[in-house]
Amino acid sequence: MKTIFITGSTDGLGFMAAKRLIKRGDQVVLHARNQDSVIHNAGVGFQEPYQKTEDGFPHVFVINSLAPYILTCLIRRPKRLIYTSSGMHEQGDTSLEDVLWAKSRWNAAQAYSDTKLHDILLAFAVARYWPDVPSNVVSPGWVATKMGGRHAPDDLDKAPETQVWLASSDEPDANASGRFWYHKRQKPYLADADKVDLQDSFIQLCASLTKVEVPHR
Repeated sequence: MKTIFITGSTDGLGFMAAKRLIKRGDQVVLHARNQDSVIHNAGVGFQEPYQKTEDGFPHVFVINSLAPYILTCLIRRPKRLIYTSSGMHEQGDTSLEDVLWAKSRWNAAQAYSDTKLHDILLAFAVARYWPDVPSNVVSPGWVATKMGGRHAPDDLDKAPETQVWLASSDEPDANASGRFWYHKRQKPYLADADKVDLQDSFIQLCASLTKVEVPHR
């Protein structure tokens, strides 16, 4: 039996993944700490209006980008990390110049795309910083959850499979690190995400905004 912690697990793909893991006999912890796998699933979508948090940051950036960063930094280091991205990351802004939307006119789809790129940068940076912790990214596809909408074309039943596999399987591929997955297969992603300086720039940006740093050891 394995222990898996899933954020955003009261609905949608997180809830689906939780049910499948429980059926396998694994112990699933919802919104709490653990010493095994963590699935970073919580997020908001690509049609969100512009809203600010109490800190004055766009809520899409806070929920999709900063929250997994902070949680990664502060929880006891798990045995595996899984981050949720999207195919829309390919339209993400690699300049990182206006992540707080202080200069640009709000564009919900662009803001979402940016954050899904951020999730990849975070996962790949952590894979380098913590070589003993498999850190991977999953694109579940565009599926008919509340976020995706009822007309989403991808297979909803397959959407949580990869998260479950990465969190609980003992197969060698499931224990790899620094990879981008879709339906349990490696999938091409934006090449810039491999740039170490870009990964580190994102980590430094998050650290400057939150005053929380990733433990490197």
